[in-house]
Amino acid sequence: MILTTNHTSFTVSDVERSAGFYRDLLGFKLLSLAERPREFAEIATGIPGAHLKVAYLEVPGGHRLELIQYLTPPGVKLDTRTHNVGSAHLGLNVDDLRRVYREFKVKGVRFKGEPIEIPAGPNKGNLMVYMLDPDDFTLELIQIRE
Repeated sequence: MILTTNHTSFTVSDVERSAGFYRDLLGFKLLSLAERPREFAEIATGIPGAHLKVAYLEVPGGHRLELIQYLTPPGVKLDTRTHNVGSAHLGLNVDDLRRVYREFKVKGVRFKGEPIEIPAGPNKGNLMVYMLDPDDFTLELIQIRE
């Protein structure tokens, strides 16, 4: 039976660049960065010749993010825009969305829009904005209104 969530994982083009983005910009804690043995990678992924480099980061609050770079075989870049079936995003709570938005814009972070109030659902009244990581994965920043 399922107990809890263990981690969220993204396949990235450059694990060191992506780990730096999540660590340096978002404040995630880098727990490990290492290659996985080929024998393990092939069995775990079902992909012959798989050779992985993996970073594990801890999100403030305890959730873990796994970033995987396939050293071999080379993969193809997917269209991860949010309207495409199979796309996903990671939602992160922030303390002051408008301030974070301004600070990240100055640092060159790409956003899909501007902060806006959520009109319905369980997050109704909260502010949100979508941003992109270096591989175009969508991150949703949310400010909880009290």
